[in-house]
Amino acid sequence: MKKNALLILFLAASATSIFAQSNMNVGAKPTKKAVVYFDGSRDMLDKNWTYWDGPRLAAQLPIKWQIVKDPVDGGTVMSSNDPAGAGGKYGAADIVTNKKFRDFRAHVEFLIVNPGGNSGVYLQNRYEIQVLDGDSTSHGLGAVINESESPYFAYNGLGKWNSYDIVFRAARFKDGKLTEQPMVTMYFNGKKAHTNQVISQVWGGPNSGIDGGNDGGKGITDVPGGLKLQAEGHDVFYRNIWIEELNLKKADTDF
Repeated sequence: MKKNALLILFLAASATSIFAQSNMNVGAKPTKKAVVYFDGSRDMLDKNWTYWDGPRLAAQLPIKWQIVKDPVDGGTVMSSNDPAGAGGKYGAADIVTNKKFRDFRAHVEFLIVNPGGNSGVYLQNRYEIQVLDGDSTSHGLGAVINESESPYFAYNGLGKWNSYDIVFRAARFKDGKLTEQPMVTMYFNGKKAHTNQVISQVWGGPNSGIDGGNDGGKGITDVPGGLKLQAEGHDVFYRNIWIEELNLKKADTDF
């Protein structure tokens, strides 16, 4: 009986591990409590997203990000190549979810078409997880920008789908003062890339996101923000984006 019980526990643990890996990779299905924010359709893009109304906004609704054919698996996806963002003008045509978040888990899939393709995934419309082919520095692909090194080893490469699976805990405040920095854990294509990475500030100035212009990005405020995708005039495609709201009591995002 003891051997059988141990075998059952082992098999259950193995099944859980396999499920966890499959749910943190390209094609991952939403968790039970998650909401799908983009499924490849124009209707969902228009329903759940809008342009970020930052100081450099140059685009007008409806969103000019195009719904295009998925070059790998068929179906449709969206392209971040908004004409208003041409020349690398981040903030000119970035899109952000209408829903704003504090703590959350997110799954985002992206495909970079051309060498040097550039975009970005912004947590709370503040903290960038870089999407940039060819850069393996702390400003590069998969990095919590300027806070960690790039996990470039996990990149599937040009013309292939990649996934970020993220658990994010927002900054904490007491009496209006910052008491705990924001924190993130991330898997890149199913490989753990960052564990409880503390984020010190918003990088990139006022055109990058909420609080970017406050005290050089260090003036973080107690305001929720949406998940933002960056337009820089490059052919970077997105699909299968879902988010589950969380309430993380402890300063721990590991999963």
